[in-house]
Amino acid sequence: MARESGKAVFKLKAQVMLGEVIAIGPGKADLLEAIARTGSIAAAGRSLGFSYRRTRDMIDVLNACWRVPLIVTVKGGRRGGGTSLTPAGAAVLKQYRTLETALRRAAHRHGADLLALAGPNI
Repeated sequence: MARESGKAVFKLKAQVMLGEVIAIGPGKADLLEAIARTGSIAAAGRSLGFSYRRTRDMIDVLNACWRVPLIVTVKGGRRGGGTSLTPAGAAVLKQYRTLETALRRAAHRHGADLLALAGPNI
């Protein structure tokens, strides 16, 4: 639970862990969306305020934590290079966003009474 202007609110963060590694969480899901939107590692990272190194590291983790790679990169050439989600990447992103929505709904539905009891104790 986080406080915003003295008001208690839920702060939910879904993460799928593979051992000690975050296989997917909010930041990696945002990165998948940015890659799908921009078709570029550099542009996706820039749009999220990530360094190129951090973006590459996140891509490496995303590709290592699942049965098949989620992101594929094509080197430049006549058609130019690019980066895109694999079908597995699109599926993981869709399922993660579905999970986030379900968690928000459950928190809203079941947490109102709990939030009503929260308040400053300073």
